[in-house]
Amino acid sequence: MARYTGPKTKIARKFHEPIYGPDKSYEKKPYAPGMHGQNRRRSKTSEYGIQLNEKQKAKYTYGILERQFRKLYAEASRRGGITGEELMKLIEARLDNVVYRLGIARSRAQARQLVSHRHIAVNGNVVNVPSYSLREGDVISVRERSKSLEIIADALASKGTNYPWLEWDGATLTGKFVNYPQRSDIPETINEQLIVDLYSK
Repeated sequence: MARYTGPKTKIARKFHEPIYGPDKSYEKKPYAPGMHGQNRRRSKTSEYGIQLNEKQKAKYTYGILERQFRKLYAEASRRGGITGEELMKLIEARLDNVVYRLGIARSRAQARQLVSHRHIAVNGNVVNVPSYSLREGDVISVRERSKSLEIIADALASKGTNYPWLEWDGATLTGKFVNYPQRSDIPETINEQLIVDLYSK
């Protein structure tokens, strides 16, 4: 599956949750898409369907392709902890996600664009791979020539939540990936155990 670039509200309605953030269109129609809308009769979803739906929800939320997702799951399986929680930690450690969490971008899609266009550095070196996996202690910064970009200034002006596993210095536009987050600190309502069950079949 290629990365989705279509209507975001349609996907939010599919998963019955505004996974891309506040969405006024979703609030007007918080039911599944389709010409019959909320009047459509739907058969009971199978166990496999529920598990697959949860995996798709995670992929759409974080903007991860299938092959990337499988690699993350394989790495999470090799770790010693709870596989589902390790998977979420690895996903949260992706550079595009951390750029978004730090408030440098308003969305993960925007964060991927900033990274791809070489506006972001890690430990002083430019990294243009959105899926780059950060390690504890890594320093993420906006390149000097990119600090005046309007897209970054607008995102930082509306910066909201601070996360306990990240540090941010607004004066230098520099952040730090302090450690991998605890699952309880990650706000996304994803049931990672369903994903583990799916891949364990």
